[in-house]
Amino acid sequence: MELTARAFWLRTPGHGEIREVALPAPAEGEVLVRTLCSGVSRGTETLVFRGGVPESQHASMRAPFQDGDFPAPVKYGYLSVGHVEEGPVSLRGRTVFCLYPHQTRYVVPASAVTVVPDSVPASRAVLAGTVETAVNALWDAAPLIGDRIAVVGGGMVGCSVAALLARFPGVRVQLVDADPARGDIARALGVDFALPEDAAGECDLVVHASATEAGLTRSLELLRPEGTVLELSWYGDRRVSLPLGEAFHSRRLVVRSSQVGSVSPARRDSRAYADRLALALELLAEPAFDALITGECGFEELPDVMAKLASGSIPGLCHRVVYDDV
Repeated sequence: MELTARAFWLRTPGHGEIREVALPAPAEGEVLVRTLCSGVSRGTETLVFRGGVPESQHASMRAPFQDGDFPAPVKYGYLSVGHVEEGPVSLRGRTVFCLYPHQTRYVVPASAVTVVPDSVPASRAVLAGTVETAVNALWDAAPLIGDRIAVVGGGMVGCSVAALLARFPGVRVQLVDADPARGDIARALGVDFALPEDAAGECDLVVHASATEAGLTRSLELLRPEGTVLELSWYGDRRVSLPLGEAFHSRRLVVRSSQVGSVSPARRDSRAYADRLALALELLAEPAFDALITGECGFEELPDVMAKLASGSIPGLCHRVVYDDV
């Protein structure tokens, strides 16, 4: 019997649809996964949905199991949790995370899935990709005991970074966002919150994740002399300007980028992506991360919901997509 599945595709910028797709029978070393839930990576996926990926970044922005090409038609996404129906005995029946788009079933190499620990519910495991990005960022940032740190931008990535920093001994960490509602999420994560104008300064490190020019400017203002801004935002096709005059040089400030998906070999040359993802899943045993999931819809609703997420009419952080048994 031919295997089929249903997948979410961006037909044209701003317009999504559900398509039926044929699946190959899993070969040796492959798994057939039935999706339980997936997560919308709000910043990146809404950028893709709007058709905002610059042509120069089409290759580097490809998701591991993307079909089609930017700007459209394209099948895009990378936060999927499912149940292994067929595959190696060691994986059969297990709940796994995979960097796969929104699709009801899929066949991938067994090496492409990571087992979700029993301590982590599938509904929370959709955050694994985002928490892995936060792990990656903190390996790049290398914060020290007692550092004064601000995280500017309370989106999925910023909140994940703040949640991990809350575990560092002696660190003063403050989540900074222009939306007062993010204060409730900060408290759930165990970190302080401030509006940009009220944020504590003299920071050793500022992690910037707001993807706004104003946020990056404020990040520089919050630094002590010789402090560092770690830039996590990705601006797509937008240009931003920075106040690199004024006291930027006299205070010897630093702006460093953190590349999603890789860490400087000088820092963690022996730790691969799989290690970071497994660590992220272990960290998700902490129930506080549930605060990052602020909405939910059924898979069949996704074309309409994605348009609302892209327009901002549905606010919040991670939007979880749930799948009926298929």
